[in-house]
Amino acid sequence: MPRPPAPPYRGEPEHAMWHYSEDPSLSRFEPHVPATNPTAPPLVWAVDTRHAPMFWFPRDCPRGCVWPSPATTPADRERFFGQTAATRLHVMESSWLSRMQSCRLYAYELPPATFRPHEVGGYWVSEEPVEATGRVQLDDLLTRHAEAGFELRVTPSIWPFWHQVTRSTLDFSGSRLHNATPVPERPEP
Repeated sequence: MPRPPAPPYRGEPEHAMWHYSEDPSLSRFEPHVPATNPTAPPLVWAVDTRHAPMFWFPRDCPRGCVWPSPATTPADRERFFGQTAATRLHVMESSWLSRMQSCRLYAYELPPATFRPHEVGGYWVSEEPVEATGRVQLDDLLTRHAEAGFELRVTPSIWPFWHQVTRSTLDFSGSRLHNATPVPERPEP
């Protein structure tokens, strides 16, 4: 069963399908097998507008994005969101901050006709090639997060936060975690 959608954000445009890249020259998207899942069928992947902020990062930047869902307990809501007015929390590692500040992203709008929802909410897939219908340049990703009303945390290691989130009742999405700093060793008590 797909997860409920993430909460809306300030300035959220109308529903659309998007592909994010640092490459300004894309126009046609061919189905492909992801390197991280070589047994998967070839697909074109897109994300919908509601979940697009999970991609407001340099492509390979490890990040975690979390938000409360109807199943989130009051204790978890207080633990993760009790000190913020934000409805979403995005976390990245400090070693990626300079790349985040200088990153220029391109959001390619894709026609929805051949897409179907993926089992993971917010993602959409097409088995057919897709031609982009538009391209939007995104600069100043830090300001984009702030204007959307998100809390963006910058931390030396994502792992302490991520281990807590994955044991919580929050909804979450992690990307490129294999690029994160190694899991820190815990000091002996």
